[in-house]
Amino acid sequence: MRQGWGTLKRTLPLLVVAFLIVGYVSVLSPQNLVQAWIGPGSGWRGLVLAEGVGIVLPGGPYVVFPLIAVLYQAGAGLGPMVAMITSWATLALVSVTFELPFMGWRFTAVRWGLALISPLLAGAIAQLI
Repeated sequence: MRQGWGTLKRTLPLLVVAFLIVGYVSVLSPQNLVQAWIGPGSGWRGLVLAEGVGIVLPGGPYVVFPLIAVLYQAGAGLGPMVAMITSWATLALVSVTFELPFMGWRFTAVRWGLALISPLLAGAIAQLI
């Protein structure tokens, strides 16, 4: 029971901040811009943009998944959203600060080189569905 309360104390502030951010994004993201840049018809440009945004998205799943849900509801395409989540999960800039010291330049460069392709492929396949 104590462990549960401890977890709740740590995650509740994160959830409140995440919902505030998502609320602001839902109000401030014009639907026509979302559809034009990362909508279903945005093609490769939308996939590349979504991949770039995913790479720089800060925060954990408490922030990222609600944010992506808001963008999807505002008219973002399935492909770009899959690319965004995939790039966030595999290429988050924050991970480089841990990866470089532990794994070195060569490992990081090879992994990043290969991982840059996967969000685009996943997004392109999702666009076909």
